[in-house]
Amino acid sequence: MATKIRLQRHGKKGKPFYYIVVADARAPRDGRFIERLGSYNPNTNPATIDINFDKTLEWVNTGAQPTDTCRAILSYKGVLYKKHLEGGVKKGALTEEQAAAKFAEWTDQKEGKITGKKTSLVSAKDEARKAALAAEAKKKEEKAAAIAAKNAPVAEEVAEEEAPAEEEAATETDAAENAE
Repeated sequence: MATKIRLQRHGKKGKPFYYIVVADARAPRDGRFIERLGSYNPNTNPATIDINFDKTLEWVNTGAQPTDTCRAILSYKGVLYKKHLEGGVKKGALTEEQAAAKFAEWTDQKEGKITGKKTSLVSAKDEARKAALAAEAKKKEEKAAAIAAKNAPVAEEVAEEEAPAEEEAATETDAAENAE
């Protein structure tokens, strides 16, 4: 029986959530499956992948063919790299210790990349929030200035009306002084 490692879709419209399953190649996408290996949630950033590494490696070694998307997921989690290293050990190109060291190094490097991405996403989110707050504060100041300008001309007009009256009084007193 030809087996495939593939995704089984769940979740509502527009919010997919997938189970990673081993199924007969002839079974429908969301139909009968042999074993559930894990889950994949593409809605989060970075995507959340929970997988039973040992069972998945066992199925890949026994000949289950992953679909393209599952191949990318298994590669991301290191299942295919582990299979590659085990093949090298079987052929005698590597020792078990060398393969374990290479896989540990690869895992550490991968974790560093994932952590870096998460921190950059968090910092970008914080920067966007700070920029939004600054823009909001600027807009608030502009509105306050507009309101102050709207209310201030009334007081200025009153002052302007008083000023010409004072100027007229000053000109009348000058005229009276000149007449004397």
